[in-house]
Amino acid sequence: MSKTVELQVEKTRNLVEGLRKHLSAGKGGISVPAIETMEREVQALVEASVECERLRSELGPKVKRMNDILARVKAAYTENKMVIKNHYTQEEWAAYGVPDKR
Repeated sequence: MSKTVELQVEKTRNLVEGLRKHLSAGKGGISVPAIETMEREVQALVEASVECERLRSELGPKVKRMNDILARVKAAYTENKMVIKNHYTQEEWAAYGVPDKR
């Protein structure tokens, strides 16, 4: 759970606890349904945060794999483009999909 989410959950739970303890005072216009809604929202936030952390842990290795593949594709592109540029005239490059720049 991120520090921001963790702090908000802690602050909200403390508020809910305080509200429940002093609900009988009847001041402030805070009702039991409002407190229960806050509790449900905090629980939903915790669950969403856990899900995000799980997805981040799965995503990290996949992004690294994709970046490794991208680096290999770029290297192959550069290498093969240089072969074309070194063995063919500039007028022929376009037929091989090589941009006409030099």
